Amino acid sequence: MRRFLLAAGMLAGALSAAALSSRPALAQQSKVGDWTIEKRTQDTHCNASRGYKDKEDENRDYVIVITYSDKAIVIVMIYDGWEWDKVGEILRADVATDDADIMKKAKWEVMDKTTVRGIFEFDQAIMDRLSKARRLTLDFEDDDEDSIEMQIPRAGEALAALKFCEENRK
Repeated sequence: MRRFLLAAGMLAGALSAAALSSRPALAQQSKVGDWTIEKRTQDTHCNASRGYKDKEDENRDYVIVITYSDKAIVIVMIYDGWEWDKVGEILRADVATDDADIMKKAKWEVMDKTTVRGIFEFDQAIMDRLSKARRLTLDFEDDDEDSIEMQIPRAGEALAALKFCEENRK
């Protein structure tokens, strides 16, 4: 009977080890206020993300994800009030923070019915403006209904943590 229990225990241990080793590696994560700074194993760069519900907008979900490299800045915005029709469609929007314009007629690609992505050549001035911002606004051409203002408090701290993550990713 003892041999059976010993064998069963060893088999359970071996199966547990196999199951744990077959799981994907977990992301490295940290928090800055309500921002999440994350390095996922399947990504080559770190991400800073923030999501919230806006009670003044029918409790809709707002999410922003920012990542960058020495070549590009990528901003993804998700808003469950959008209903974009064509995945891959390129939209034009003026981008601004609460106190400064960032760029006029920037290209934003529709990723799905609630998501757009902007990919911009890396420019430290953009990062500096984002780091001082409390709001990020997309003003789509000829489309006030889909224009959006996203709250990004503590963006400076989140971007500093994102920079630290980028410099120390392995």
